[in-house]
Amino acid sequence: MIRAVALLSGGLDSTLAVKMIIDQGIEVHALNFTSSFCTCNHGGAKEGGCRSESKRVAEEFGIPIKVLTKGLDYIEIVRNPKHGYGKGINPCVDCRVYMFRQAKEYMKEIGASFIITGEVLGQRPMSQRKDAFRVIERESGLEGLVLRPLSAKQLEPTIPEKEGLVDREKLLAVLGRSRKEQMELAEELNINDYPCPSGGCLLTDKIFSKKVRDLLVNKKDVTKKDLVLLKSGRHFRYKGLKIIVGRNEADNIKLKAMLQEGDILLEPIDFPGPVAVVCGNDREAISYAGSLIIKYALEKAGDKRRVKVTTAGGVPEELEVSEPSADTLVEETRVC
Repeated sequence: MIRAVALLSGGLDSTLAVKMIIDQGIEVHALNFTSSFCTCNHGGAKEGGCRSESKRVAEEFGIPIKVLTKGLDYIEIVRNPKHGYGKGINPCVDCRVYMFRQAKEYMKEIGASFIITGEVLGQRPMSQRKDAFRVIERESGLEGLVLRPLSAKQLEPTIPEKEGLVDREKLLAVLGRSRKEQMELAEELNINDYPCPSGGCLLTDKIFSKKVRDLLVNKKDVTKKDLVLLKSGRHFRYKGLKIIVGRNEADNIKLKAMLQEGDILLEPIDFPGPVAVVCGNDREAISYAGSLIIKYALEKAGDKRRVKVTTAGGVPEELEVSEPSADTLVEETRVC
């Protein structure tokens, strides 16, 4: 039995690529990569995001799936990518090399002959070009072993095509950013449920990228909690310390649950409003965080100005805030 490893995100393109190869009688093993930067895990996406979608697709197709998390080693790639950034802080080429190297190891582990991806030539400007494909394959040690079924006829034949493991005539020549052809193929193959048709990465978002840059510039040893918190609250940098202020109740709950050693928690007393976390212990920063709580509580605070200040393992204290933070200072210190 011919065996292949598929990079399966759960989005439309990778789902179609897997189905096309399964339909050629090839045994496919899916590999899914998750990270703190997947857009499908952001905002209102349902619980589980792309990981759940990839598992759903694998279950529907009856194929095994292995889920890998891009860990803190990946953060060092984001911090200093060999091939640079895209429009945000997205190291797309380095990211692909990172994933392909792990896919190569998994390919060896299960005795697979090649790798499948849902990449489409010309769809993404940084990593989905012919020259980028060549660089990625060379640096991951997979030259000629990465099959892109949707765009195969736009590219040179791969080793599995040359050796007859895959019928090239049954592959496609999709080009560019439009997904019209993919959607037509999905209808033809009876693939109707693809809630994340284009996928994406928050590192390409210019606004979110500001938070990431600020974190990497100001903190050497980034933690998993740091990454999770990038998606929550308003972020400020005051006298070198990070301050995060909740935007809503969900943010407030997450900020309180994700406290790390050395963090200071501030909560409103006797009025509804946001909580704030100061990543460090500095009296001026704590006072400023208190003034941000009053500012964002708006009329709900009324004439109330007291907030509770709690340090890790410490006894809560009360802080009297003189006035809301001035708009000019808010703008000066706002990260995003």
